[in-house]
Amino acid sequence: MKLKTLLEDKFWIVEDQGENIGTLAFDEEKFVFSGKKGTQFFTNKKQIKTDLGIDLRNSITVSDGTEEVLEVHGYPCSVRPYNTMFNVKQSLPLFTKSDKSKSLYCAGYYVIKFEKGWVKSFCPKLVTIERYESKGPFKTESQMKEALWNAK
Repeated sequence: MKLKTLLEDKFWIVEDQGENIGTLAFDEEKFVFSGKKGTQFFTNKKQIKTDLGIDLRNSITVSDGTEEVLEVHGYPCSVRPYNTMFNVKQSLPLFTKSDKSKSLYCAGYYVIKFEKGWVKSFCPKLVTIERYESKGPFKTESQMKEALWNAK
């Protein structure tokens, strides 16, 4: 099992062989593990290692710059991409969030027109892009903001 640190000494994503299996949080008094089997509470790091097999000393900080580049065909994505592909017809870089997932996501930044107006989106589901008018993908947030400003 592997931990990805989202907030230093506060919040982690727990992965097993590249698949998210839960989250671990620390609230100054106890650790809280939330997974598919429910929520568990722990009072110390040793108890977590004994019961879950998770060693907090081996956590990976997401923002430390040592992790792999998260992108699909040159477009950024929010998680480690699996099953990457490129939809030539719609010019969309696509990926799934796990090896077995069937839900497709679009890498990059987009602006999407919902009933109440245009909104920003990062790595939306393909089904959302197909249902609503959209612009993108964009490689940077600033390009997306410019497109949003022009769309409004």
